[in-house]
Amino acid sequence: MPSGHGFPDETTIGPLGPAPAIAAVQRDASSPAESPLTASSTFPATDGNAYEEQMGRWSRRLAEPFLDFADPGGAGCILDLGCGTGSLAQALAGRSRACRVVGLDASDAYVEHARRRIDDPRVEVRAGDACAIPFPDQSFDGVLSLLMLPFVPRADTAVAEMRRVARPGAIVAAASWDARGGLVAQRIFLDTAAVLDPGGAGLRARNCTRPTTRPGELAAIWRAAGFRDIREAALTIRMEYAGFGDYWGPFVGGQGPAAEYVAALNRTALARLREHVRRAYLDGEPDGPRSYAATAWAVRGIAPGVARGAGSVTRPLERRAPASGASECRSHQPRSGRRSIR
Repeated sequence: MPSGHGFPDETTIGPLGPAPAIAAVQRDASSPAESPLTASSTFPATDGNAYEEQMGRWSRRLAEPFLDFADPGGAGCILDLGCGTGSLAQALAGRSRACRVVGLDASDAYVEHARRRIDDPRVEVRAGDACAIPFPDQSFDGVLSLLMLPFVPRADTAVAEMRRVARPGAIVAAASWDARGGLVAQRIFLDTAAVLDPGGAGLRARNCTRPTTRPGELAAIWRAAGFRDIREAALTIRMEYAGFGDYWGPFVGGQGPAAEYVAALNRTALARLREHVRRAYLDGEPDGPRSYAATAWAVRGIAPGVARGAGSVTRPLERRAPASGASECRSHQPRSGRRSIR
């Protein structure tokens, strides 16, 4: 890969093109076949188009206020951890021609979708594990994660990895939906399902108690990880639907825990749920457009530490463009003892 692209060296992530295979994870021969990355995410992610219909359209809308808050700078190489179908990576690249982006996601389907969607040589999208990021220490000038942390088995492990790969002085930021109090559209569905079915009540409980979705939780993890100058904020967008069909459709053919719940219902239970959710959506008015507030908790901090070869803690990275042809991402070999992308 030409050095001017500014990505970590191709000996680790390879050139732009089809994703190389992740090193296989050993497991008992009697266990069912599964992706070696299954253990790194609790979100069922198999179809990029379905995700776009259900949540991708809203993550695109959230990406801009999140970047305004995170303010990672307009130059250097930034890691988008849990990049999904590419909303944040695309927004990052669109803000500055001096910015290079590496997107990492556990879902091969989402990685392929993001590659097809983003036609930009400055954006590299790869499959990888958020709890074992396949890059050496101090590889990135910024590390961001949008809506991913609630769906990793250990959010603190993923955040420790974010700090590890961030250069001293880099901005490290994340955002998670306020699942309990900030997602009106989702609560319409979840509260209705919880009243009708014990399984729906369990779905709601799991959704409302996911890590990093409550006030102060992200900031607490950032403090425990040792970041400096930590700030937390609530970011609010609007989720807008053309009508009940637009609202209901993603629950039937979408991605995620709610769609999995719907897919497991028999025909009678599904029809009953649909009718009650429809009544809740209509809320006394004829079918038609609805607009609901959606709030995410966001946190940002500055990575501490000493730069390689430096004798003191660095200041926050300057917001400057790289010299023409210069690489902003350090060349390196795969980190020993960690899963790497070959």
